[in-house]
Amino acid sequence: MTMKWTKGIAGLALIGAAGLAASVAPATPASDPFGNLPSSIQLTGVVRDFRERSATGGHPDMELNPSGGFAHHVGIVQDALGTDGKPVWRGTGNKVNTQYADSAGRPRIPNKSYISARSGDRQGAVATSAGGQATNAERFDQWYRDTAGVNVSRTLPLNLVRQPGTNMYTFNDRTDPLYSGRGGFFPINGELYGNSGGSTPNQNFHFTYELNTNFVYQQGQNQVFTFTGDDDVWVFIDGKLVIDIGGIHSAVSQTVELDRLNWLVGGQEYSLKFFFAERHRTQSNFRIDTTMVLRTIDPPSTTALFD
Repeated sequence: MTMKWTKGIAGLALIGAAGLAASVAPATPASDPFGNLPSSIQLTGVVRDFRERSATGGHPDMELNPSGGFAHHVGIVQDALGTDGKPVWRGTGNKVNTQYADSAGRPRIPNKSYISARSGDRQGAVATSAGGQATNAERFDQWYRDTAGVNVSRTLPLNLVRQPGTNMYTFNDRTDPLYSGRGGFFPINGELYGNSGGSTPNQNFHFTYELNTNFVYQQGQNQVFTFTGDDDVWVFIDGKLVIDIGGIHSAVSQTVELDRLNWLVGGQEYSLKFFFAERHRTQSNFRIDTTMVLRTIDPPSTTALFD
């Protein structure tokens, strides 16, 4: 059995709510300069469960052994969302041989025309050969769409906790009261299609997760969004790709600084859409940290395929 590398995590914080039911008890210690902000915020997205490729009715992209090996790949999705607000298939991915990074050493997305370069940026390197990280466009389209006989779905909340004395909100599966006891981001153990089997402890390793939210851009206020985890993660702001952590791999981190997004206008409202996939044993890591003020919108639509 092919094993994934040991995976760690790094963060993101979402101020505001990307779904429903925000729990917003304020923190008010006099020593806390951000004590007027809520101590935690609950966001609601949609989780979709799949059977692995070897099971009857299994999805070929789940428990896939990529022809290009287990590694971070970019280029699986297009730089712009489709008209329905979902990622659009581009190809089977290209391996990141050397990470791109900013002057602080934080990994970033490879260069894009709509993301301003800065002095001190470190240039990375991406392979030109295809990486075999997914099978085809038709199957990829099922990842974030309810599809009868292929996946089942339900809503899933995340609780983001404000870090003491800061405006940084974090979800970390290693410290969250629910997930820390599960050894990682395993939100649907024993639910929907059930656990994957073949590993100890027995967990559900084959699912996707989608979050939609929006925010007001505050120019010059150091708004950032960081994700660390595995497997695939794509983040789009105003429909443009700003984090690209595709492929089946160990935990990988990327950060986007909003002040580098050269089309944003201060004081204007924009969308943030987040797409995650867990596709392979043996671990599932998920951490978000952000200083963005995210606002409640309706969670992604589902058809409640609890068959």
